[in-house]
Amino acid sequence: MGNVNDLLVLLALVALIALWLKQSAARERAGAEARRQCERHGLQLLDETVGLRALRLRRVAGRLRLERCYGFELSIDGADRATGSLWMLGDTLSELRLPTVVLTPPESAAAAEMPGIGTASRPAQVEPTPDRPGEPASGSNVVPLRPRRRSGGGDTLH
Repeated sequence: MGNVNDLLVLLALVALIALWLKQSAARERAGAEARRQCERHGLQLLDETVGLRALRLRRVAGRLRLERCYGFELSIDGADRATGSLWMLGDTLSELRLPTVVLTPPESAAAAEMPGIGTASRPAQVEPTPDRPGEPASGSNVVPLRPRRRSGGGDTLH
């Protein structure tokens, strides 16, 4: 009876090793796909690695398949660090999430590149004052919403 128990332990060990090898191969494919997508979008993949973040079951053509989510870090301009993720369904990319690129307006980009102009020489934003409670700070992109004035008496919907 001891031989059967030894055989079951050996089979479990082989199954674990096979699962580990399969996960390693999937991670390598995800890393290659992350590099390819970063090149395609003009981004820099940092640390040249991806990490498994989540697993989920997904029904594809009537069959349940395992979908893996890998997270990675990337840089938009070389001076920042952002996170991205990709979902792999087998060997194919099923979803990609990259950070949004916010472009700097030309005036502020030119001022930032000029020597001698620092944050101290830039105008400070004006905070809302009690006499202008609904007004945003100058330089803000917030548009305040004000209640509409009623054109007539009564509580009508139109």
